[in-house]
Amino acid sequence: MSKSLKKLSSKTWFSAYAIAISAISVGSIGISDLAIAQNSLAKASVRTEDCEILIVGGGVAGTATAYEGLLAGRTVCMTEITDWVGGQITTQGTSALDEAKKQRNLWFFPKGYTEFRKRIEQNYGKLNAGDCWVSVSCFIPNTAQQILVGMLQEAAQKGNGKLKWFPNTVIKKLEMSADGKLIDSAIAIQHSPAPNTPPLNTEPLSQIIDDSYRYENSPRLQKQIIRFVPVVNEKTQQQKRPSDWFVVDSTETGEIIALADVPYRLGIDPRSHLNPSSPVTANDTYCTQGFTYTFAMEQTQEAQPQKKPESYDRYSPYYGSDPKPNLANFDTIFTYRRIWSAESENPKKNAFGVSAMQAGDISMQNWVWGNDYRPGTDKDNLIYSQEQLQRMGQLEPNGWMGGLRTETLKSGEEIALGFYYWLVAGTTDSQQKTDWKKPFPNHRLLTGFDSPMGTLHGLSKYPYIRESRRIIGRPSYGYPEGFSMSEIDVSQVDFSTELYRNNLSDSTYRSLWKALSGLEAASTIRNNTEPNKIPRRTRSTIYPDAIGIAQYYLDFHPCLSEYPVEKAGNTERTGVRNGHGPAFPGQIPLRSLIPQKIDNLIVSGKNIAFSYIVAAGYRVHSYEWSVGAAAGTTASFALSEGILPYQLVENLPRVSPQFTQLQQMLVKNNNAIAFPDTSIFNLNWSDWKIW
Repeated sequence: MSKSLKKLSSKTWFSAYAIAISAISVGSIGISDLAIAQNSLAKASVRTEDCEILIVGGGVAGTATAYEGLLAGRTVCMTEITDWVGGQITTQGTSALDEAKKQRNLWFFPKGYTEFRKRIEQNYGKLNAGDCWVSVSCFIPNTAQQILVGMLQEAAQKGNGKLKWFPNTVIKKLEMSADGKLIDSAIAIQHSPAPNTPPLNTEPLSQIIDDSYRYENSPRLQKQIIRFVPVVNEKTQQQKRPSDWFVVDSTETGEIIALADVPYRLGIDPRSHLNPSSPVTANDTYCTQGFTYTFAMEQTQEAQPQKKPESYDRYSPYYGSDPKPNLANFDTIFTYRRIWSAESENPKKNAFGVSAMQAGDISMQNWVWGNDYRPGTDKDNLIYSQEQLQRMGQLEPNGWMGGLRTETLKSGEEIALGFYYWLVAGTTDSQQKTDWKKPFPNHRLLTGFDSPMGTLHGLSKYPYIRESRRIIGRPSYGYPEGFSMSEIDVSQVDFSTELYRNNLSDSTYRSLWKALSGLEAASTIRNNTEPNKIPRRTRSTIYPDAIGIAQYYLDFHPCLSEYPVEKAGNTERTGVRNGHGPAFPGQIPLRSLIPQKIDNLIVSGKNIAFSYIVAAGYRVHSYEWSVGAAAGTTASFALSEGILPYQLVENLPRVSPQFTQLQQMLVKNNNAIAFPDTSIFNLNWSDWKIW
């Protein structure tokens, strides 16, 4: 590690255990009443914790939810499978902020996200510590971890809230009310290293994830069972609220919506006039966007010994630079997401206008034909479908095991370590016919608990997840089968091309253009106007129940066509990139956070009601913060008002006075619900560029 980075690390690297652990109250009850099948735990003790807001998943959205809940003075419990908060900013290692250009130039972000960016700049003395070219801000993941921890502590102090932080914790079971409409309690398992075993983060996730969902102790892990329950005191009893708490699913893969078995979608949605770029006519639950184990590598003055991973030959046919010729360059790949740039005078610039790589630089790797792992069949999909979960018994009482295929997690880890070896020792390129690739041995994989990823093995603590389970919202006006945001609500793609004229039936194509006609919709329907004569709406859909904002490119990392992923000559699934393109500045409606069936469950992160095409753009850092801030504010508001979130939007398109109050609260707290000049009459969005 470079001397300059060592100097930096002494100030920044920080343990997430520092978050208000002393605030946790401990009690115990007999576990026999939980009807847990494991005989070994029949008499074990359970710690009970009360919360007003239980956040499951401490990623970007979960952190934002907690931030707003604490500022509102709430008792917030937050669980996380790893020991860091921050999700894709920290535990997943994608510490290069994806942002739309004008949104960034206006600093038009949620309050907490803006504060985070300011603190990154204050910490390093500049916003882009890595001088990367993919973003205006690349930085060390564990620097961000410390900043987010500090923000949560300050929010608790400022709002007189209480944060109960539960690292290394997963939810195992939900206990429901008699009518099945409310979550009464949640049973969790918190794990720690067994005596005389190495610290956590010694081995990658695939080696302990199954163990972490089992109640009993193991040779590797000790377990603490925790029951989360609502805060009930004299004040809440007098209020007689319909629910004394809210559970927020901010997990990376929609664990709670799967465990609760509320209606949701996974994978590619069927082609329709709402999602016309879809390549399939029936839902494909197995083709989701690729996931990535990131890692950090440092350039060195001298060549380093490079150990070939045992699994390297298996994955070597997959590795390549990029189909674009200008990206077949090691300096280009290295500086793309460089997260630390060593100090030097008058550094030489590369083709992308950033300093050329030099000894002491650190790069984070997140590359499509490198450490992306992109399965797309029922043999290797990462996120189990509902049918698979039922068949495996994971939806049975106490049967939940996280809903992920462990073997695929392991393959993702192996392909990532192999990609590092390919970068430094490889000589082939699956995507280029040129012979540019040669060994670059003056590098080393950064490993160890004080490394940027905070793991002994050097990979991120958790993979970067681009696509999750997505709820189907409740039926509402205009959405009789359940609410969901669709491609045509946000996309700037030209729907008049042959792709759509040829792939859609005449009636579907007409329906598409009627839906795109905006203010002309009534006359278009009345006159049965031909599609080629309909002027297109040039803005995103405006929602009366907007509670947040998002804008980014509809960007895909498609699943591959055949099993296994690393099969020589494998190609991306045809048509998945059809919808690839810019998006208009968009809104996040409250309806997209409200699942069917359960009234005190709110979803957040990548789990809300939108299609896989919308999800391709609504997966970036600022979006996650916006939807998390909305979830936290909504939960707190609903507790204060003694209502359930669905009641705020059940009479749409008529907006209730209470919902107006919620929107006003969000705006007052600098969490925007619309981009500047949003109006049904404003069609001039041409200057809202993505890049």
